[in-house]
Amino acid sequence: MENGESSSSSNERHAVCKDHSCSRQFRNGSNPWMARYVYGLIFLVATLLAWAARDYGRNAMMEVKRLRGCEDSRDCLGAEAVLRVSLGCFTFFIIMFFSTVGTSKMDEPRDSWHSGWWSAKIVMWIAFTTIPFLLPSGIIKLYGEIAHFGAGVFLLIQLVSIISLIMWLNDRFQPEKSAERCQIYLMLLAMTAYFVCLGGIILMYIWYAPEPSCVLNIFFITSTLVLLQLMTSVALHPKVNAGILTPGLMGLYVVFICWCAIRSEPAVGKCIRNAGATDKTDWLTIISFVVAVLAIVIATFSTGIDSKCFQFRKDGTHAQDDVPYGYGFFHLVFATGAMYFAMLLIGWNTHLSMKKWTIDVGWTSTWVRIVNELLAVCVYIWMLVAPLVWGCWQTEST
Repeated sequence: MENGESSSSSNERHAVCKDHSCSRQFRNGSNPWMARYVYGLIFLVATLLAWAARDYGRNAMMEVKRLRGCEDSRDCLGAEAVLRVSLGCFTFFIIMFFSTVGTSKMDEPRDSWHSGWWSAKIVMWIAFTTIPFLLPSGIIKLYGEIAHFGAGVFLLIQLVSIISLIMWLNDRFQPEKSAERCQIYLMLLAMTAYFVCLGGIILMYIWYAPEPSCVLNIFFITSTLVLLQLMTSVALHPKVNAGILTPGLMGLYVVFICWCAIRSEPAVGKCIRNAGATDKTDWLTIISFVVAVLAIVIATFSTGIDSKCFQFRKDGTHAQDDVPYGYGFFHLVFATGAMYFAMLLIGWNTHLSMKKWTIDVGWTSTWVRIVNELLAVCVYIWMLVAPLVWGCWQTEST
């Protein structure tokens, strides 16, 4: 008994010490879980700085001699300001990527570098944010072209992460045959998703296709409805049997992308609501902009810690001293996310005039969203049929 009591008290002391150690690490800024929030805050500050430089920094930018090569346009100066801030943010996170990729244990020096040294990293981030403003316009334009590709990589990573989350939810809440109540709840959730999808499609027809002349919007919305039916048919095929929940959740995502695509269209003509409104900025525009910026940061943050869905080898074992998430992947997502927020703030076009408090507006943005929607459906269907294709290939090879 005495040995048992001493053993339990020893374990309690060890747990208390462990808790104190964790709290001390958190206060000192050397906790990897706290570190991701600090990186997210840095990313948010960079995004807001890029927006401020675009909307309110053009006069100051015109005074910088190195920016006078920007051809005859204040809009060009605004786009270049966004790209310069984006370049600084990208450089910071890509250096963090190369210095932390491959970290597997929490006692490695690179873990300490990822989770601490904040004074040095803040100085480094400020320096990398300042240096691009001293570079000639030619280098910034080259970065702008590369950023198109980097932003596309970010969208692809985000897409795979979202689909993997939907698949995980389906597996996590898949009821057993005996759990009839769970089956009812699962069916209600799936039907709710489908009702929301159909309601969103109907509202888009009412708001964005009020006349037969709105051919493009009608095409976008109808294609989304067809894609929803296609995903449902494939998921419910007897050989796939993926259930009704995943196509319903994917339908929500696809309808949302279609809505974002149409909202990105320039506000001209009768096919966009409030197209005839004045250019005056109202509170709804400001709220929409703030929500969009927060959505960028949250999407980048959540995708950055989801490195497991990109592992080709799945290992269920996890030691206590293993890192909680992939540091290299985390910083890579933030690096491509820096390119992504630049593309949203300039409408994927370095020569586009963007109004104040606007984000992701322009025909280029619209078509990027539509391609992203089609790619999302293709990736989802491939994840459903890939096991069948792989099984057939193995059968034929044997």
